[in-house]
Amino acid sequence: MTPPIDIYAREVVMARVGHLIRRKQSEVERIARIVRGCFDPEQVQAPEPGQIKRIILIGPYARRSWYEDRHTLAFSDYELWIVVNHPLFKDDRCWRRARVTIDRELGDRCAVDLEIYAKTDIRTARAERDTFILDRIEAGITLYRASRDAPLYARERRGARP
Repeated sequence: MTPPIDIYAREVVMARVGHLIRRKQSEVERIARIVRGCFDPEQVQAPEPGQIKRIILIGPYARRSWYEDRHTLAFSDYELWIVVNHPLFKDDRCWRRARVTIDRELGDRCAVDLEIYAKTDIRTARAERDTFILDRIEAGITLYRASRDAPLYARERRGARP
C-alpha cells in the first residue's frame, strides 16, 4: 500500500480567502504557514504532544470589511484565532518564534494579532453559550484544520523558522 502523499498546497489556503486581493491572500497564507511551522510546543511540559487543531481568520478580513488607506497608512489588522489541543500550549513561549518571524517578514506591511485558545476553551464557550467566541468562530474562515489539512513538509517547517 502506498503511503499518503504529504502535501501542503498554499493554493488551498489562498482559495479559502478568495474574496481578498491576491497580495492579501498571499499574506494570509504566509501567516498561516509561519504559525504552523514555528509553533514550538517543546517550550512547555505537557501530558500530550502539542498540536494546532485549527487556525481561524476572524475580523474584517473574514467579514469582507477590511480597509487600507495608502495616504494615511491606516489598515485593518489580520486577526487569527489558533486552537490548540491542550491549555498549556497557550503559553507565550510556544508562540514567540512565530511572532518574531511574522514581525520580521510582514511587520512593515501588516499587523497581525494572534489569539490562542485551547479546545477546552471552545467547549466551555459552547456549554456557556458564549456568543462572543461562538459568533466569531462561526463567521470566521478556517484556514487550517488538523483533521482535514495535510501537515507541512519538513523543509517547509524549516523554511518558516527564523
